[in-house]
Amino acid sequence: MDHEYYMKMALDEAKKALKEGEFPVGCIMVCEDRIIATGVRKNSVQATRNELDHAEIVCLRRLNELAGSFERSKITIYSTMEPCLMCYSALILNGIRKIVYAYEDAMSGGTELDLKQLKPLYADMEITITPHVLRNESLALFKKFFSNPANNYWKESLLARYTLE
Repeated sequence: MDHEYYMKMALDEAKKALKEGEFPVGCIMVCEDRIIATGVRKNSVQATRNELDHAEIVCLRRLNELAGSFERSKITIYSTMEPCLMCYSALILNGIRKIVYAYEDAMSGGTELDLKQLKPLYADMEITITPHVLRNESLALFKKFFSNPANNYWKESLLARYTLE
């Protein structure tokens, strides 16, 4: 599978989010070389701010709305940022076993969680993580976001400082 090709599609989604003033996380789900679902971060800067509408969760919701069924183990998700613990857990509980991301989440990335240390449901899962695909392109979007004074989402956070270093 051409990880860079698909990550470019996820980056296009992130650019849409950034254009709307949202935190620039975009993701896509690919099954058998076909994009089957997309998602962008929602409600990160408006008065309706919440921590549920992450791009991966939006993408999972779209996947679940599809009429056709897909063998979940054949799906690869591409995200412009490492999934947080919530998204990582939601992805693997929904049968997604291949995760590719661009930029590491220094503050809340969940993909380094040692599943073998958890209860059997998680401990027996085999997950493939591919980090840093087009990392610099994704980093540029996050730098642009955190450099804009109008954006206050995670403005003074470890992630903002790490990104702007």
